[in-house]
Amino acid sequence: MTLTQPRATKAAEPAELTKAAAPKLPPAFHRLWAAGAASSLGDGVYFAALPLLASRLTQDPVLIGLVTSATLAPWLVFGLLGGALADRWDRRRTMWLTDLGRAALLAVPVAATAAGLLSIPLLIAVAFLLGIGQVLFDSAGSAYLPRLLDRDMALLQRANARQQGARTFFADLAGPPVGSLLFTLGRALPFGLDSLSFLASSLLIRSMPADRAPKRERPADGASLWADARVGVGFLLRDKLLFGLALRPAIGNLAFVGADAVLVLFARHTLHLGDLGYGLLLACQAVGGLLGAGLAGRLGALLGTGGALTATALIEGGAMAGFGLCGGPVLAGLALAGIGAAMAATMVLAPALGQALIPVELAGRVGAARRLLSVGAAPVGAVLGGWLADTAGLRAPFLVGGLLLAATALVTVTVAGNRQIEQALAARAAAEQVVAA
Repeated sequence: MTLTQPRATKAAEPAELTKAAAPKLPPAFHRLWAAGAASSLGDGVYFAALPLLASRLTQDPVLIGLVTSATLAPWLVFGLLGGALADRWDRRRTMWLTDLGRAALLAVPVAATAAGLLSIPLLIAVAFLLGIGQVLFDSAGSAYLPRLLDRDMALLQRANARQQGARTFFADLAGPPVGSLLFTLGRALPFGLDSLSFLASSLLIRSMPADRAPKRERPADGASLWADARVGVGFLLRDKLLFGLALRPAIGNLAFVGADAVLVLFARHTLHLGDLGYGLLLACQAVGGLLGAGLAGRLGALLGTGGALTATALIEGGAMAGFGLCGGPVLAGLALAGIGAAMAATMVLAPALGQALIPVELAGRVGAARRLLSVGAAPVGAVLGGWLADTAGLRAPFLVGGLLLAATALVTVTVAGNRQIEQALAARAAAEQVVAA
Protein backbone atom coordinates (compact mmCIF):
# COMPACT_ATOMS: atom_id res chain seq x y z
CA MET A 1 0.00 0.00 0.00
CA THR A 2 1.09 3.55 -0.67
CA LEU A 3 -0.20 6.81 0.67
CA THR A 4 -2.51 7.14 -2.30
CA GLN A 5 -4.77 4.82 -0.28
CA PRO A 6 -5.62 7.00 2.72
CA ARG A 7 -7.97 4.44 4.31
CA ALA A 8 -4.96 2.64 5.79
CA THR A 9 -4.14 5.68 7.90
CA LYS A 10 -7.34 5.49 9.92
CA ALA A 11 -6.82 4.81 13.60
CA ALA A 12 -9.83 2.50 13.57
CA GLU A 13 -8.19 0.11 11.11
CA PRO A 14 -4.98 -1.14 12.78
CA ALA A 15 -5.24 -4.53 11.09
CA GLU A 16 -5.22 -2.95 7.65
CA LEU A 17 -2.19 -0.84 8.56
CA THR A 18 -0.38 -3.96 9.75
CA LYS A 19 -1.12 -5.69 6.46
CA ALA A 20 0.04 -2.63 4.58
CA ALA A 21 3.45 -2.97 6.19
CA ALA A 22 4.07 -6.17 4.22
CA PRO A 23 6.19 -4.58 1.44
CA LYS A 24 9.86 -4.95 2.22
CA LEU A 25 12.26 -2.08 2.63
CA PRO A 26 14.42 -1.76 -0.50
CA PRO A 27 18.08 -2.90 -0.47
CA ALA A 28 19.20 0.72 -0.71
CA PHE A 29 17.65 1.40 2.68
CA HIS A 30 19.70 -1.36 4.28
CA ARG A 31 22.86 0.33 3.01
CA LEU A 32 21.57 3.63 4.38
CA TRP A 33 20.86 1.93 7.72
CA ALA A 34 24.34 0.40 7.83
CA ALA A 35 25.88 3.79 7.06
CA GLY A 36 23.86 5.38 9.85
CA ALA A 37 24.84 2.64 12.29
CA ALA A 38 28.54 3.07 11.53
CA SER A 39 28.27 6.83 11.86
CA SER A 40 26.28 6.54 15.12
CA LEU A 41 28.97 4.36 16.68
CA GLY A 42 31.55 6.97 15.75
CA ASP A 43 29.33 9.70 17.18
CA GLY A 44 29.00 7.87 20.49
CA VAL A 45 32.74 7.36 20.68
CA TYR A 46 33.34 11.02 19.84
CA PHE A 47 30.74 12.21 22.35
CA ALA A 48 32.58 10.50 25.19
CA ALA A 49 36.11 11.25 24.04
CA LEU A 50 35.76 14.93 23.14
CA PRO A 51 35.16 16.29 26.68
CA LEU A 52 37.82 13.92 28.02
CA LEU A 53 40.34 15.30 25.55
CA ALA A 54 39.29 18.88 26.28
CA SER A 55 39.72 18.28 30.03
CA ARG A 56 43.33 17.25 29.42
CA LEU A 57 43.98 20.64 27.84
CA THR A 58 42.09 22.89 30.28
CA GLN A 59 40.14 22.76 33.53
CA ASP A 60 38.10 25.84 32.62
CA PRO A 61 34.44 24.67 32.52
CA VAL A 62 33.50 27.49 30.14
CA LEU A 63 36.07 26.40 27.56
CA ILE A 64 35.08 22.75 27.91
CA GLY A 65 31.45 23.77 27.46
CA LEU A 66 32.35 25.68 24.28
CA VAL A 67 34.04 22.59 22.86
CA THR A 68 31.12 20.27 23.60
CA SER A 69 28.48 22.71 22.34
CA ALA A 70 30.32 23.80 19.18
CA THR A 71 28.73 21.02 17.12
CA LEU A 72 25.24 22.43 17.85
CA ALA A 73 26.05 26.04 17.02
CA PRO A 74 25.87 25.51 13.21
CA TRP A 75 22.19 24.60 13.52
CA LEU A 76 21.52 28.09 14.83
CA VAL A 77 23.64 30.02 12.31
CA PHE A 78 23.59 27.73 9.26
CA GLY A 79 20.62 25.37 9.69
CA LEU A 80 18.15 27.09 7.37
CA LEU A 81 20.75 27.63 4.66
CA GLY A 82 21.81 24.00 4.95
CA GLY A 83 18.24 22.91 4.35
CA ALA A 84 18.01 25.15 1.29
CA LEU A 85 21.24 23.70 -0.10
CA ALA A 86 19.95 20.16 0.50
CA ASP A 87 16.97 20.95 -1.72
CA ARG A 88 19.18 22.41 -4.46
CA TRP A 89 21.83 19.68 -4.54
CA ASP A 90 21.67 15.97 -5.23
CA ARG A 91 20.95 14.61 -1.75
CA ARG A 92 22.80 11.31 -2.01
CA ARG A 93 25.91 13.07 -3.32
CA THR A 94 25.61 15.64 -0.54
CA MET A 95 25.54 12.88 2.09
CA TRP A 96 28.51 10.85 0.88
CA LEU A 97 30.68 13.88 0.16
CA THR A 98 29.83 15.36 3.57
CA ASP A 99 30.80 12.16 5.38
CA LEU A 100 33.98 11.91 3.35
CA GLY A 101 34.80 15.47 4.43
CA ARG A 102 34.06 14.66 8.06
CA ALA A 103 36.32 11.62 7.88
CA ALA A 104 39.16 13.82 6.65
CA LEU A 105 38.37 16.52 9.22
CA LEU A 106 38.67 14.07 12.13
CA ALA A 107 42.19 13.27 11.00
CA VAL A 108 43.14 16.80 12.09
CA PRO A 109 42.99 16.22 15.89
CA VAL A 110 44.71 12.87 15.39
CA ALA A 111 47.59 14.53 13.54
CA ALA A 112 47.66 17.47 15.97
CA THR A 113 47.88 15.10 18.93
CA ALA A 114 50.78 13.25 17.35
CA ALA A 115 52.56 16.55 16.60
CA GLY A 116 51.87 18.06 20.03
CA LEU A 117 49.89 20.93 18.46
CA LEU A 118 46.46 20.17 19.88
CA SER A 119 44.66 23.13 21.49
CA ILE A 120 41.22 24.19 22.66
CA PRO A 121 40.71 26.62 19.73
CA LEU A 122 41.55 23.81 17.31
CA LEU A 123 39.04 21.48 18.97
CA ILE A 124 36.34 24.17 18.84
CA ALA A 125 37.02 24.78 15.14
CA VAL A 126 36.92 21.05 14.33
CA ALA A 127 33.71 20.58 16.33
CA PHE A 128 32.08 23.54 14.58
CA LEU A 129 32.99 22.25 11.12
CA LEU A 130 31.72 18.79 12.07
CA GLY A 131 28.47 20.46 13.08
CA ILE A 132 28.17 22.11 9.66
CA GLY A 133 28.64 18.66 8.16
CA GLN A 134 25.88 17.33 10.38
CA VAL A 135 23.52 20.08 9.20
CA LEU A 136 24.12 19.19 5.56
CA PHE A 137 24.00 15.44 6.12
CA ASP A 138 20.86 15.44 8.26
CA SER A 139 19.02 17.86 5.97
CA ALA A 140 19.85 15.81 2.89
CA GLY A 141 19.17 12.50 4.64
CA SER A 142 15.76 13.50 5.96
CA ALA A 143 14.79 14.54 2.43
CA TYR A 144 16.31 11.49 0.70
CA LEU A 145 14.53 8.85 2.78
CA PRO A 146 10.90 9.72 1.91
CA ARG A 147 11.80 9.84 -1.77
CA LEU A 148 13.54 6.48 -1.52
CA LEU A 149 10.43 4.95 0.08
CA ASP A 150 7.91 6.83 -2.10
CA ARG A 151 6.56 8.55 1.04
CA ASP A 152 4.81 5.32 2.07
CA MET A 153 3.69 5.85 5.69
CA ALA A 154 4.08 2.21 6.76
CA LEU A 155 7.55 1.91 5.25
CA LEU A 156 8.62 5.26 6.71
CA GLN A 157 7.58 4.14 10.19
CA ARG A 158 9.55 0.90 9.84
CA ALA A 159 12.56 2.71 8.43
CA ASN A 160 12.56 5.36 11.16
CA ALA A 161 12.17 2.66 13.82
CA ARG A 162 15.25 0.82 12.56
CA GLN A 163 17.27 4.01 12.26
CA GLN A 164 16.25 5.19 15.73
CA GLY A 165 17.10 1.78 17.20
CA ALA A 166 20.54 1.90 15.59
CA ARG A 167 21.19 5.43 16.87
CA THR A 168 20.14 4.47 20.38
CA PHE A 169 22.24 1.32 20.51
CA PHE A 170 25.39 2.55 18.81
CA ALA A 171 25.45 6.23 19.82
CA ASP A 172 23.97 6.02 23.32
CA LEU A 173 24.65 2.50 24.59
CA ALA A 174 27.77 1.14 22.88
CA GLY A 175 29.63 4.22 21.67
CA PRO A 176 30.38 6.13 24.92
CA PRO A 177 31.99 3.22 26.82
CA VAL A 178 34.00 2.29 23.72
CA GLY A 179 35.13 5.90 23.40
CA SER A 180 36.17 6.08 27.05
CA LEU A 181 38.07 2.79 26.78
CA LEU A 182 39.87 3.84 23.61
CA PHE A 183 40.78 7.17 25.17
CA THR A 184 42.52 5.38 28.05
CA LEU A 185 44.55 3.42 25.48
CA GLY A 186 45.48 6.45 23.40
CA ARG A 187 44.06 9.95 23.09
CA ALA A 188 43.89 9.84 19.30
CA LEU A 189 42.26 6.40 19.01
CA PRO A 190 38.61 7.48 19.47
CA PHE A 191 38.94 10.14 16.78
CA GLY A 192 40.60 7.69 14.43
CA LEU A 193 37.69 5.27 14.89
CA ASP A 194 35.18 8.06 14.32
CA SER A 195 37.00 9.01 11.12
CA LEU A 196 36.81 5.42 9.90
CA SER A 197 33.09 5.31 10.72
CA PHE A 198 32.46 8.36 8.53
CA LEU A 199 34.55 6.83 5.75
CA ALA A 200 32.51 3.60 5.91
CA SER A 201 29.30 5.62 5.88
CA SER A 202 30.48 7.60 2.85
CA LEU A 203 31.32 4.48 0.87
CA LEU A 204 28.00 2.82 1.69
CA ILE A 205 25.98 5.88 0.70
CA ARG A 206 28.03 6.28 -2.48
CA SER A 207 26.74 2.86 -3.58
CA MET A 208 23.07 3.86 -3.19
CA PRO A 209 20.76 5.07 -5.98
CA ALA A 210 21.04 8.72 -6.92
CA ASP A 211 18.39 11.07 -5.61
CA ARG A 212 15.36 10.57 -7.84
CA ALA A 213 13.73 13.84 -6.86
CA PRO A 214 12.98 15.98 -9.90
CA LYS A 215 15.39 18.83 -10.32
CA ARG A 216 13.87 22.07 -9.08
CA GLU A 217 14.07 24.92 -11.53
CA ARG A 218 15.70 28.09 -10.25
CA PRO A 219 13.35 31.09 -10.27
CA ALA A 220 13.87 33.59 -13.04
CA ASP A 221 14.97 36.26 -10.61
CA GLY A 222 17.71 34.02 -9.19
CA ALA A 223 16.28 33.67 -5.70
CA SER A 224 18.90 33.66 -2.97
CA LEU A 225 19.45 30.88 -0.46
CA TRP A 226 17.74 33.02 2.17
CA ALA A 227 14.70 33.35 -0.06
CA ASP A 228 14.66 29.59 -0.51
CA ALA A 229 15.01 29.08 3.23
CA ARG A 230 12.12 31.46 3.96
CA VAL A 231 9.88 29.36 1.73
CA GLY A 232 10.51 26.37 3.99
CA VAL A 233 9.90 28.38 7.16
CA GLY A 234 6.69 29.84 5.74
CA PHE A 235 5.41 26.41 4.74
CA LEU A 236 6.02 25.09 8.25
CA LEU A 237 4.33 28.04 9.96
CA ARG A 238 1.27 27.89 7.73
CA ASP A 239 0.65 24.16 8.22
CA LYS A 240 -0.92 23.70 11.67
CA LEU A 241 -0.26 19.96 11.79
CA LEU A 242 3.39 20.19 10.83
CA PHE A 243 3.92 23.17 13.13
CA GLY A 244 2.35 21.20 15.97
CA LEU A 245 4.73 18.32 15.27
CA ALA A 246 7.63 20.80 15.32
CA LEU A 247 6.53 22.27 18.65
CA ARG A 248 6.69 18.82 20.26
CA PRO A 249 10.52 18.44 20.20
CA ALA A 250 11.01 22.15 20.93
CA ILE A 251 9.00 21.94 24.15
CA GLY A 252 10.61 18.57 24.80
CA ASN A 253 14.08 20.09 24.62
CA LEU A 254 13.12 22.68 27.22
CA ALA A 255 12.32 19.81 29.56
CA PHE A 256 14.94 17.23 28.60
CA VAL A 257 17.92 19.56 28.32
CA GLY A 258 16.88 21.30 31.52
CA ALA A 259 16.81 17.95 33.29
CA ASP A 260 20.09 16.81 31.72
CA ALA A 261 21.78 19.97 32.99
CA VAL A 262 21.40 18.80 36.59
CA LEU A 263 21.07 15.03 36.11
CA VAL A 264 24.58 14.23 37.31
CA LEU A 265 24.06 16.32 40.47
CA PHE A 266 20.69 14.69 41.12
CA ALA A 267 22.24 11.25 40.72
CA ARG A 268 25.04 12.03 43.16
CA HIS A 269 23.29 14.06 45.85
CA THR A 270 19.73 12.70 45.76
CA LEU A 271 20.15 9.14 44.51
CA HIS A 272 23.62 8.76 46.10
CA LEU A 273 25.17 7.14 43.02
CA GLY A 274 28.83 7.05 42.10
CA ASP A 275 30.34 7.22 38.63
CA LEU A 276 29.47 3.61 37.79
CA GLY A 277 25.93 4.01 39.06
CA TYR A 278 25.50 7.15 37.00
CA GLY A 279 26.61 5.30 33.90
CA LEU A 280 24.15 2.49 34.59
CA LEU A 281 21.39 5.06 35.10
CA LEU A 282 22.05 6.50 31.65
CA ALA A 283 22.07 2.98 30.21
CA CYS A 284 18.50 2.49 31.51
CA GLN A 285 17.32 5.31 29.26
CA ALA A 286 19.11 3.80 26.26
CA VAL A 287 17.59 0.37 26.89
CA GLY A 288 14.16 1.97 27.12
CA GLY A 289 14.89 3.73 23.85
CA LEU A 290 15.55 0.43 22.09
CA LEU A 291 12.24 -0.92 23.37
CA GLY A 292 10.33 2.20 22.33
CA ALA A 293 11.78 2.20 18.82
CA GLY A 294 10.82 -1.44 18.37
CA LEU A 295 7.24 -0.95 19.57
CA ALA A 296 6.51 2.38 17.88
CA GLY A 297 4.92 0.87 14.79
CA ARG A 298 2.63 -1.38 16.83
CA LEU A 299 1.62 1.51 19.05
CA GLY A 300 0.80 3.60 16.00
CA ALA A 301 -1.26 0.77 14.49
CA LEU A 302 -3.14 0.28 17.75
CA LEU A 303 -3.91 3.90 18.63
CA GLY A 304 -3.35 5.71 15.36
CA THR A 305 -0.39 8.04 14.94
CA GLY A 306 -2.12 10.94 16.71
CA GLY A 307 -3.29 8.74 19.58
CA ALA A 308 0.16 7.20 19.93
CA LEU A 309 1.85 10.61 20.04
CA THR A 310 -0.62 11.73 22.70
CA ALA A 311 0.15 8.61 24.75
CA THR A 312 3.91 9.07 24.50
CA ALA A 313 3.58 12.69 25.61
CA LEU A 314 1.70 11.61 28.73
CA ILE A 315 4.22 8.83 29.42
CA GLU A 316 7.13 11.24 29.04
CA GLY A 317 5.52 13.74 31.39
CA GLY A 318 4.56 11.18 34.00
CA ALA A 319 7.95 9.43 33.91
CA MET A 320 9.86 12.72 34.11
CA ALA A 321 7.85 13.90 37.13
CA GLY A 322 8.14 10.44 38.67
CA PHE A 323 11.91 10.54 38.27
CA GLY A 324 12.00 13.87 40.09
CA LEU A 325 10.11 12.33 43.02
CA CYS A 326 12.33 9.23 43.25
CA GLY A 327 14.50 8.65 46.28
CA GLY A 328 16.25 5.49 45.14
CA PRO A 329 18.09 4.28 42.04
CA VAL A 330 15.80 1.39 41.08
CA LEU A 331 12.66 3.45 40.59
CA ALA A 332 14.77 6.20 39.01
CA GLY A 333 16.15 3.71 36.50
CA LEU A 334 12.66 2.49 35.63
CA ALA A 335 11.48 6.08 35.18
CA LEU A 336 14.38 6.85 32.85
CA ALA A 337 13.64 3.70 30.88
CA GLY A 338 10.05 4.91 30.46
CA ILE A 339 11.29 8.30 29.30
CA GLY A 340 13.64 6.66 26.82
CA ALA A 341 10.92 4.38 25.44
CA ALA A 342 8.42 7.20 24.96
CA MET A 343 11.05 9.49 23.42
CA ALA A 344 12.16 6.84 20.93
CA ALA A 345 8.59 6.02 19.88
CA THR A 346 7.92 9.73 19.35
CA MET A 347 11.10 10.07 17.27
CA VAL A 348 9.87 7.24 15.03
CA LEU A 349 6.25 8.26 14.56
CA ALA A 350 6.52 12.05 14.27
CA PRO A 351 9.34 12.17 11.66
CA ALA A 352 7.66 9.45 9.58
CA LEU A 353 4.45 11.50 9.48
CA GLY A 354 6.33 14.66 8.55
CA GLN A 355 8.23 12.86 5.79
CA ALA A 356 4.94 11.57 4.38
CA LEU A 357 3.35 15.03 4.33
CA ILE A 358 6.14 17.45 3.36
CA PRO A 359 6.49 17.91 -0.42
CA VAL A 360 9.68 16.32 -1.74
CA GLU A 361 10.98 19.58 -3.20
CA LEU A 362 10.66 21.29 0.22
CA ALA A 363 11.80 18.42 2.42
CA GLY A 364 15.27 19.78 3.18
CA ARG A 365 14.10 23.31 3.99
CA VAL A 366 11.07 22.38 6.09
CA GLY A 367 13.08 19.72 7.93
CA ALA A 368 15.81 22.26 8.69
CA ALA A 369 13.23 24.74 10.02
CA ARG A 370 11.81 22.05 12.32
CA ARG A 371 15.24 21.14 13.66
CA LEU A 372 16.18 24.79 14.14
CA LEU A 373 13.13 25.26 16.34
CA SER A 374 14.08 22.19 18.36
CA VAL A 375 17.80 22.96 18.69
CA GLY A 376 17.10 26.60 19.50
CA ALA A 377 15.12 25.52 22.56
CA ALA A 378 18.03 23.48 23.96
CA PRO A 379 20.16 26.30 25.43
CA VAL A 380 17.04 27.89 26.91
CA GLY A 381 16.25 24.56 28.55
CA ALA A 382 19.76 24.30 29.99
CA VAL A 383 19.51 27.76 31.55
CA LEU A 384 16.00 27.05 32.84
CA GLY A 385 17.07 23.77 34.41
CA GLY A 386 20.03 25.34 36.16
CA TRP A 387 17.94 28.25 37.44
CA LEU A 388 15.19 25.96 38.77
CA ALA A 389 17.70 23.73 40.54
CA ASP A 390 19.39 26.75 42.11
CA THR A 391 16.20 28.42 43.30
CA ALA A 392 13.87 25.49 44.06
CA GLY A 393 16.11 22.44 44.51
CA LEU A 394 17.36 19.58 42.36
CA ARG A 395 13.93 17.99 41.98
CA ALA A 396 12.38 21.12 40.45
CA PRO A 397 13.71 20.76 36.86
CA PHE A 398 12.23 17.27 36.63
CA LEU A 399 8.86 18.24 38.07
CA VAL A 400 8.53 21.31 35.85
CA GLY A 401 9.84 19.30 32.90
CA GLY A 402 7.15 16.70 33.52
CA LEU A 403 4.47 19.39 33.32
CA LEU A 404 5.91 20.74 30.07
CA LEU A 405 6.04 17.29 28.50
CA ALA A 406 2.50 16.46 29.57
CA ALA A 407 1.37 19.75 28.03
CA THR A 408 2.56 18.55 24.63
CA ALA A 409 -0.28 16.00 24.77
CA LEU A 410 -2.68 18.95 24.54
CA VAL A 411 -0.80 20.28 21.52
CA THR A 412 -1.04 16.89 19.84
CA VAL A 413 -4.75 16.45 20.53
CA THR A 414 -5.48 19.97 19.29
CA VAL A 415 -3.60 20.05 15.98
CA ALA A 416 -2.18 16.55 15.32
CA GLY A 417 -4.87 14.12 16.38
CA ASN A 418 -5.95 11.12 14.35
CA ARG A 419 -8.68 13.05 12.55
CA GLN A 420 -6.34 15.86 11.48
CA ILE A 421 -3.69 13.37 10.35
CA GLU A 422 -6.21 11.35 8.34
CA GLN A 423 -7.46 14.48 6.61
CA ALA A 424 -3.93 15.70 5.83
CA LEU A 425 -2.87 12.36 4.35
CA ALA A 426 -6.04 12.12 2.31
CA ALA A 427 -5.57 15.66 0.98
CA ARG A 428 -1.99 14.94 0.05
CA ALA A 429 -2.97 11.72 -1.73
CA ALA A 430 -5.75 13.51 -3.63
CA ALA A 431 -3.37 16.28 -4.70
CA GLU A 432 -0.86 13.72 -6.00
CA GLN A 433 -3.58 11.93 -7.95
CA VAL A 434 -4.56 15.22 -9.61
CA VAL A 435 -0.92 15.86 -10.55
CA ALA A 436 -0.55 12.33 -11.88
CA ALA A 437 -3.70 12.70 -13.98
